[in-house]
Formats: sequence, structure tokens, C-alpha cells
Amino acid sequence: MSDPQAFDLENPTDEHRMLRQMCRDFARTVLEPQAEAQDKKGCLDVGLIRRVGELGLNGITIPAEDGGGGLDALAAVIVHHELSKADPGFTLAYLAHAMLFVNNFYYAGNDDQRARYLPKVLSGEWVGAMGMTEPGHGTDVLGMKTTARADGDAYVLKGQKSLITNAPEAEVFIVYAKVDGRVTSFIVERSFPGLSTPSKFPKMGMRASSLGEIVLDDVRVPAANVLGTVGGGVTNMMRNLEIERLTLAAMSLGIADRCMDIMTRYASERQSFGKPIAEHGQIQRYIGESYAKTEAARALVYSVARSTRPSSQNRLGTDAAKLFAAPVGKEVADNAMQVLGGWGYCDEYKVERFLRDAKLIEIGGGTLESHQKNITKDLVRQLR
Repeated sequence: MSDPQAFDLENPTDEHRMLRQMCRDFARTVLEPQAEAQDKKGCLDVGLIRRVGELGLNGITIPAEDGGGGLDALAAVIVHHELSKADPGFTLAYLAHAMLFVNNFYYAGNDDQRARYLPKVLSGEWVGAMGMTEPGHGTDVLGMKTTARADGDAYVLKGQKSLITNAPEAEVFIVYAKVDGRVTSFIVERSFPGLSTPSKFPKMGMRASSLGEIVLDDVRVPAANVLGTVGGGVTNMMRNLEIERLTLAAMSLGIADRCMDIMTRYASERQSFGKPIAEHGQIQRYIGESYAKTEAARALVYSVARSTRPSSQNRLGTDAAKLFAAPVGKEVADNAMQVLGGWGYCDEYKVERFLRDAKLIEIGGGTLESHQKNITKDLVRQLR
């Protein structure tokens, strides 16, 4: 008879298990104490990016020989899952730095670019961000209007990016622009003349990360800062979207786990009509359905993570993981608020913050509607 303990979905190796424990300890001792205050301030604590850099988390998916953690997509899921249990807002900023910039940059960049930029972003000395969304183009990224024209040994970028996580604090950006109609990625430093981040947008949730715009007013970018090849931006973008969607799904799972714990503990302690409210059928429905959906999301997210890597595409799996998991975080947080009643609506039990934070995951990294479209297209394509 096989050992039932032999297979651990969430921790397939001792390395993954130790990583999870490190992230749990960091979330409990560092993130949890500051989460409420940072949510009220509504900005990123840049120092925390340096703290996770000291733990080696900024380059979790980067090969060890280049200064990274040398781990896989499942490890990235573990980090986002555990940190989100304490502070989803900061975790979103970390995702924008470690996944949208560092992971994207590494797998599209060359040795010279890595030598110039990796040390600063792995340490957290520089915060990174990715500029893709525009005021009039979100899911329709190929409709972007930002342009880059060749000018000697450089490209001149003109346009505007909007709703960019980490824009107010970032020192370096991956910016997507069209060169003669072909989407191309560029590494753009804040110090380049003509780049500005004038606006910061107030948000419903995820307030411990900042959201802003990038204005590119004839920004001269050296040709050596083309990331990959001219016209290769779509390939860079699509490859990185898979791990972005997977880690966002993991964030939703972290929110669900935390809210499950809050409502179950509360229901076991709160008395109503002479008994714990956990003994009332209405409350049992909220807890039971929340648990079932959280466990289903866990199984899907971690299963997909095992088969996701830079060298092989898994758009179908990552779209499915985020499509299913994103609403679970929001629904479980909403159920927790209902179980806690008026106390849930107040900020003492933190449920209201998790509910506000959860909504973003249904929008960012691809809307639910975009995942539905992608899944259908991929399934139909498989029939041919």
C-alpha cells in the first residue's frame, strides 16, 4: 500500500517546503504588523522590496548562476500564496517587480543587459515595473498607440502607459511600443530625459501597492536597450503572461485561505441563540462552500504550476487557473464578511481589506472575459 504522505501537492520537495516556511515567517513577522497602516497610507513601502531581496525572493525564477533563486513556477506560486495571506497589496507590488519586470527581463534579455540591470533589481535597490496598458487599450494590447522610431543608435519613444503597478516608485521599466507597427520591448530607466510618472491613482483595494502612469515624451532609449528583438515584444509578453496569471491565481488562493481561517475561528467562538454560530445551517453553508471552492482552486493552481516553465507554453492551464481561482478569493472573502456580520464590515478582523483586495485579481493580468476567450480558442484549436 502506498504511503499517503508521499505526495504533497503544495510542497513536492524539501526545498519548496523550506521556502514556504520562510515566506510564512516573513509574512507573519514583517508583513502582518504593517499591512493595515500601509493600506491606509496607500503607497508602496520600497524598503520591503529590499527586504524580500535579502531573502532571495526577487529572483525566485532566475537561475542560481545568474544570482537568482534557481527555482520554478511552483516556487513562485508558493511565495505569492503565502505573502498574500498577510498583505495582498504588497504582494501585488512584489509580483509587478519580480514577475512582470525581473522574470520578463531575464528570459527576454541578453548577457550584457543582465549584467547591467540584474544586480540592482535582484537586490531591490531598483524597483521595476512593466508598461503595457494604455489609457485606451487594456486587454486589447495589440491596439497600443505608443511608438518607437529609430534615430541613429537609439529609439525615440512617445506615448502614455496607464494603470501601471509600481510606476510611482520604479527606477526601471519594461515598456512596450510599436516600431513600424511591430510591438517591441524596451528597457527604460527613470533617469532617461522625457520619462515622467505624473499621476498616481487612488484605488479601491491593493492599496499597499501604487498605481500610476508613465508618460514618454520623446524618450531617447539606446538601441542596446531593445529587449529581445525588434518586433519580438508579443512573444516576450505572452510568455510572461503565463506566470503572471498563475501567481495572481496564487494570490487569490492566499486571500481565500486567510478568510477561511478568520470565519471558521469566529464561527466557533461567536454565540448566537445559546450556541456557537458554527452550529447554524446558514453559517455552515458559507463555510462549507468556501472550503470546497478553496480546495478546488488549490488543486488547480498547484497542478498547473508543475507544468509551467519558460521553455514550454501552458496558456490553457494558466488561463484556467486564474479564471477559476480569481472569483474564489472574492467569494470566500464575501462569505467571511457575511459570517462575521457587522464585525466583518469593520476593519478589526481585516476581512473588509481582503474583500477589497480580491476584486483586482478578476481584472489585472487579463480579465475573466479574456481567459474565457483564450480557453475557448485553445480548445477549438486542439480539434483541428
